[in-house]
Amino acid sequence: MTLVPRLLDQAARTPGEVALVAGDGTHLTYGDLRRQVLAVRHGLLSRGLAAGDGVLFSVRPSPESLVLALGVVAAGGVVVFADPGAGPEMFTARLRLARPRWSAAESVLYAGSRLRPVRAYARRRGLLLPNLADLRIPGEGPMRHIHVGRRLPGVPRGALSFERLTGGAAPEPGTGGDPDAPAAVIFTSGTTADPRAVVHTQASLAAALDLFRARLPLGPGDVVHTDQLMLGLPTLIAGARWSMPPLFCAPADFARLMREREATHTFCVPVHLAEVLDAAPELPPSLRYVLLGAAPAPAAILRRAVAAAPSAEVLSVYAMTEVLPVAIASAREKLAHTGSGDLLGAPLPGVGARLADDGELLLSGPSLCRGYLGGDPLTELPTGDLARLDGGRLVLTGRKKDMLIRGKFNLYPGLYEPSIAALPGVAEAAIVGVPDPGTGDEEVVLAVVGPGDLPARLRRSLPDVIDHDALPDRIVVLDALPRSGRTRKLDRDRLRELVTA
Repeated sequence: MTLVPRLLDQAARTPGEVALVAGDGTHLTYGDLRRQVLAVRHGLLSRGLAAGDGVLFSVRPSPESLVLALGVVAAGGVVVFADPGAGPEMFTARLRLARPRWSAAESVLYAGSRLRPVRAYARRRGLLLPNLADLRIPGEGPMRHIHVGRRLPGVPRGALSFERLTGGAAPEPGTGGDPDAPAAVIFTSGTTADPRAVVHTQASLAAALDLFRARLPLGPGDVVHTDQLMLGLPTLIAGARWSMPPLFCAPADFARLMREREATHTFCVPVHLAEVLDAAPELPPSLRYVLLGAAPAPAAILRRAVAAAPSAEVLSVYAMTEVLPVAIASAREKLAHTGSGDLLGAPLPGVGARLADDGELLLSGPSLCRGYLGGDPLTELPTGDLARLDGGRLVLTGRKKDMLIRGKFNLYPGLYEPSIAALPGVAEAAIVGVPDPGTGDEEVVLAVVGPGDLPARLRRSLPDVIDHDALPDRIVVLDALPRSGRTRKLDRDRLRELVTA
């Protein structure tokens, strides 16, 4: 069975058990979760959602977002994660490619994107919001809207209320739907001229969840503390409890909630775990698994994690949006690795991994996405990562891509450099990352060519030009950007050396 039917079946077996503890401490039982998902499914179908309809999804992690996303997929719709905070031009380009027919957003986001004072406040905070309420289906007319939370000024007239949807009838579905039909579209990279989005099906997502569960035993009685959907879903399918931290959870509160809720599993990006350990050097004794992912885990973080949770297994996950997870290595394996490169571990069962002639890692398997939106189906993924095989285990040796990793945010310099270079006084601009050996995160450095007072001026103007998460940690003025070759291509390696020095 595919993703949603499996979750519904599990919920039917244990309706009285707690499925999810929200950030504010409220509980959702499996029975309530099942009924609400089926009610959303029925409500959307009865209001005209058709198989394959895209639903632009702008709801932050919460019980409501989980129920709504599952209800959309159960109805045959496609959840489209296009990120309204990506900036107006990028957001518009992504919508042009995805062509969603529905929009689901929090009421406060509709208000913030439509009311002038709120838009001005968001702009000062570096968030350039599109006007969600006025979105249209190209060549047809206005989108249909769903709002989460009480109705506020700015919510479109006629928008469906999430609360009313979940309160409606919840008939049993007739079939599980087509397992190979698109279920989720996730934008990952690209430019305004050529945005890129990964298309996953219910079958590929279910295969990914099975890989997690094969390496990470889960069952009734376990408590998984995370805001990550791809760990929360296998938790629910296994009949365990998903402990969801509140939005903008401080590291000390994250650790406190793990202890209070007696978490057995948790997931963090390495830089976040470092902050948690700064606030709480000892993790709860109930923990059996600590997962690290989304960025390389430095040895210093691994050692701290092992010391903070001596009875837990600390695991580092290598995954990509297109195929996840790929490999999982224990902290002890990684710390014992004395060769060059970053040990990723053996490919998980069913994951095909081979190396191209230039050393690029190529991946395949049932968890591989269907492909990129608007492109041909994928049978094998060129990862952009350079690797080698060492006794059947993958070792990462470098990245072909220029992507920088900052916490949970993937920063693509090419998206922002042209806009920065177009600002007054900027002759040239380039972004590079300088790895922090203590956290595994990257310091984002903006190098510009121009007058000496440029950094101060850019600090004021950049929040109106680029994403808040892409703002540089440091701005360096150079006489010229280093270039190489007959084409005078930007030499990022040399630039990284210059800004490090």
